Amino acid sequence: MSSHFVQQIRIKDFKCFTDFEAQGFTRVNLIGGKNNVGKTAFLEAGYVNVYALDINNFISALHCIKFMRENLNFLHDDLENNTQQFIEQSNGLSVQSNINTCSYQIENKEGIKKYLFSFNNKAIETNVNEFSFELAYGRGEIQFIDNFGLSSAYIASMYSAIQKKDAELSLNAILNEFDSSIEAFKIIDDKPQCKVSGQYLELTELGDGVRHLVSIVTSLYASENGQLFIDEMDNGIHYTALDELWRVILTLSQKLNVQVFATTHSKECIAAFNRVQQDLADNQSTYFEMAKNIKTGQIFMRDLDSEQLAYELTHQGKYRGE
Repeated sequence: MSSHFVQQIRIKDFKCFTDFEAQGFTRVNLIGGKNNVGKTAFLEAGYVNVYALDINNFISALHCIKFMRENLNFLHDDLENNTQQFIEQSNGLSVQSNINTCSYQIENKEGIKKYLFSFNNKAIETNVNEFSFELAYGRGEIQFIDNFGLSSAYIASMYSAIQKKDAELSLNAILNEFDSSIEAFKIIDDKPQCKVSGQYLELTELGDGVRHLVSIVTSLYASENGQLFIDEMDNGIHYTALDELWRVILTLSQKLNVQVFATTHSKECIAAFNRVQQDLADNQSTYFEMAKNIKTGQIFMRDLDSEQLAYELTHQGKYRGE
């Protein structure tokens, strides 16, 4: 297993997690469970952990997940101007993994507010009045696709990762397999467009499924030797195309050395994942079920390898997170 892969994680005092631990992560990790059990929060905590190697990257990661959660409720200027408010909402956060240990606390003594950070056990203390709140989005090998997918502008900016690999024809083949009417993909006038019946159409005209597929493929290339987090990965994808989508993810993640964490609440998506991992004999892909203990309220996670998952799907059929 690659040294940059997260293998275990502990999350404390972050959103729905008070003290959560899980382990056994592999190259491709699909996380299922009921709605509101904490799947998205888990992805966010993992993203912060691998991204936050210093203060500026830590602030950037928190800012990014806040924007993804609430971009429909805030104007962009509001997000930029309220960075301090947003990061202070994460007071007490601690995320530990085999890759990184990051924590953040606010200390208020005698009217002086301080931020206390720790990255890989290196403590950093700063007076809030002297803190710059400067963002640093410099870790392109770590990507997050929220449940809305990527914007056209962001897809256009990441297409360069495919161009650098001379993989334009590979993307065209993937899109054609997904939809036989799609002949090619290009960035024209800074806008992602697909050639359909000899005419180029903007990606926004082709439906959420195509946009989500392009988002995932471009992000996989951009995340080479890093991590890709995908929330509600089957969003907009017809169930008949899920096997092909998983084949793309498992194949490219291995080729590009990308660790993938994805969530779903669809039994069809879980079943497709299982079929493809068995067909490819991929022993570095694992399904995890998140649930909450009814008595204690504690969130927990258990993993199933391909054979265990196949048995559960055929004998019990309850792993769908509805």
